[in-house]
Amino acid sequence: MLDKKHFKAFQKIVGKENIYDDKAHMIAYSYDATRTRYEPDAVLFPKDEADVSAILNYCNTHQIVITPRGAGSGFTGGALPANGGIVLAFEKHMNKILEIDMENMLAIVQPGVINMELQRHVEELGLFYPPDPASEQYSTLGGNVSENAGGMRAAKYGITKDYVMALRAVRANGDIIRAGKRTIKDVAGYNVAGILTASEGTLAVITEITLKLLPKPGFAKSYMGVFPSVDNAMNAVFKSLAAGANPVAMEFIDSLSVKAIKEKLGVSLPEDAGALLIGDIDGNVPEEVAFQLETLENSFKENGASDFQVAESKEDREKIWYARRNVSQCVTLYGSKKLNEDISVPRSKLPLALKEIYKIGDKYGFQVPCFGHAGDGNIHVNVMVDGSNEKELEEGHKAIEEIFQLVVDMGGTLSGEHGIGLSKAPFMDIAFNEAEIALFRQLKEAFDPNNILNPGKMGL
Repeated sequence: MLDKKHFKAFQKIVGKENIYDDKAHMIAYSYDATRTRYEPDAVLFPKDEADVSAILNYCNTHQIVITPRGAGSGFTGGALPANGGIVLAFEKHMNKILEIDMENMLAIVQPGVINMELQRHVEELGLFYPPDPASEQYSTLGGNVSENAGGMRAAKYGITKDYVMALRAVRANGDIIRAGKRTIKDVAGYNVAGILTASEGTLAVITEITLKLLPKPGFAKSYMGVFPSVDNAMNAVFKSLAAGANPVAMEFIDSLSVKAIKEKLGVSLPEDAGALLIGDIDGNVPEEVAFQLETLENSFKENGASDFQVAESKEDREKIWYARRNVSQCVTLYGSKKLNEDISVPRSKLPLALKEIYKIGDKYGFQVPCFGHAGDGNIHVNVMVDGSNEKELEEGHKAIEEIFQLVVDMGGTLSGEHGIGLSKAPFMDIAFNEAEIALFRQLKEAFDPNNILNPGKMGL
């Protein structure tokens, strides 16, 4: 429970209607997609940037921990109030699209805006915001920036960091800072907006985001390549891109995942599929789309594809994507709990990485279905265990640690899109040396010397 003195002070800042410490709110804001629970002492809904500044100034003075929170859809515990204190939630008030600048093709939004809300709004105007995390229907743009969210369109269009032009944010002491500009070029000073992107709320609280927009492509089609093995499919990924293919998405589904989809959903997929590559092609003229599909088909078949299908209608496109979008829940066919990690490697390393990951699964006796964003080297590895068996859980975490070490040794990273949060914090020393971790801590201290902002996340 929050001390009565502090509770009254926060009431003066945000109003009685914007602070809660009842059990229902404490439970609702105690977990994210990890399903791990930590209850806060109170939840505050700031009305504007001035409220955020006053709250942080008060918390800094009284050493009260703050956890900024978007939709709580993260997979690594980044929004969990692991040390109690205050959850700062933005969905109630700070959830507005402030400006769409058609001439300069940019949007200015508050952190509580839902990703898909922005996408729909700008597409009605003929513009396009590409980053599309799987949680796009409910995740907030503030959370997307804090975690540097990816998505299925990253193969062609990149991830959140590629669209952040400027930020407004509040430091732990209440100081309001501006980082970046709404200009295309800006090389004045340090790239503070870049530092705050993917910082998981550990450095400052983001209050306004300026995002780059693109013209909306006029034509699109979906495709599916059927391969006899994962090795064939993984070779096709980097070789087709090197051959000049530029797909919006190139998503991978392995044979274990295909089997799970067919059994759980009754979806009709190729019987002989050792692996699938599915995705979209877009362009401004039909000829551009046709050329890209031809390039993909030729390259896929050169790398062993037994079939290449193109969805001509909206219904056919939806059938192709239905399998991919629902694969995550289907893999529970192999175990009651999945240890889901979003590793990323250079694309040319995908064939070897998958081969070694399956070997680690065999070593521990676990099924390891894999799927994900192969077009940008980001694979979701799912070590499937019996969640009620402590020994299996322990062995599963050992397998994950071996996978992390394998990936880093290949020049890859612990996370392609989910971030570090709490769950991956113990593995930071696999990916970073002592000097690099010391630099992270120095940055943290410079922004937040009293360590009130999301302490413990990223191991900081």
